[in-house]
Amino acid sequence: MSTLTTNFLTPTGREEAWRFTPLKRLKGLHDASTSLADHPSLTATQLSAGVTISTQPSVETGPSSTTDDVVVQRVRDTAKSVTVVAIAADAVITEPIILTRSSLGGAAEASRTVIRAGIHSQSTIVIENVGTGLFAEEIEIILEPGSTLRFITLQEWENDAVHLGRHHAIIGKDASFTSVVVTVGGSLVRLCPTVEYAGPGASADMYGLYFAGNGQHLEHRIHVDHNVGYAKSRVNYKGALSGDGARTVWIGDVFIRAAADGTDTYELNRNLLLTDGARADSVPNLEIETGDIVGAGHASTTGRFDDEQLFYLESRGIPEGEAKRLVIRGFFLEILSKIAIEAIEERIMDRIDVELSKVEIA
Repeated sequence: MSTLTTNFLTPTGREEAWRFTPLKRLKGLHDASTSLADHPSLTATQLSAGVTISTQPSVETGPSSTTDDVVVQRVRDTAKSVTVVAIAADAVITEPIILTRSSLGGAAEASRTVIRAGIHSQSTIVIENVGTGLFAEEIEIILEPGSTLRFITLQEWENDAVHLGRHHAIIGKDASFTSVVVTVGGSLVRLCPTVEYAGPGASADMYGLYFAGNGQHLEHRIHVDHNVGYAKSRVNYKGALSGDGARTVWIGDVFIRAAADGTDTYELNRNLLLTDGARADSVPNLEIETGDIVGAGHASTTGRFDDEQLFYLESRGIPEGEAKRLVIRGFFLEILSKIAIEAIEERIMDRIDVELSKVEIA
């Protein structure tokens, strides 16, 4: 066990970064007085040629980015070993690399992972979070020039799990990064998918899908740092909420620095409220320090069903309840299809269907 050794202060909830998060439900992951177990928790059962996974001392695999997040710093202070996933230069990995998380069983855990995509490599990495647990994690993703990486994280936790994580990508020159974040389980999940650029011509496509039921708190805080010129980003997250106390938070921050001429960015968040008693907070932010950009914009919507879509389906003899479920499936399809792995897409939709069957949609 290890405790925090830096001067980071425990959040009180008054800080901007924590004002939406119910700190009492974090079970001490944010609190320096609570011990964390050091646990490299991601493993793979089968690897293709060109992919290696190793455990390295943290002193030899220091972080490649800075942080002002107390939980990330706790992970860095606690984790004495780092799981390193390396994709060889020029490797074209056609099968997805599946990483599954294991739990120590009740202990609060810290886990740190580094993913390195070699120059001109192509690969897909899937992280599966299932079962129950109490996790704080940091994943750093480093894309070398010309590489292409699809990074898919699946939060399919049981309903008592607590999961706080930062997934930070550093995208090299002419590299292409696609992330798909799916969150359909857990008591409280707070994820921070973040991006910075290491060269021009880099692009990031960030997609997310979340479904919150009774009492769940699902929070996604996206930050895109356009710190170099002539890079591109697209952010598209969609969520649905049903049941008493269902709560989602989406924060989308895009920062275009003065040196980032030629930036092209857009972010979108859409939420469907399926029942009374659910609440969605959506806060898009765009900060621009240069006027020489290709484009920048954001949009956010929160509401109930599209009456025209329902009328169209019901006019063709589809009962109202089934029509609403078809609308929800269609709402999520755009994001779900980005996974591009049929078995996973079906599994996620089946879980959403189970949740939908439990509620009377308003």
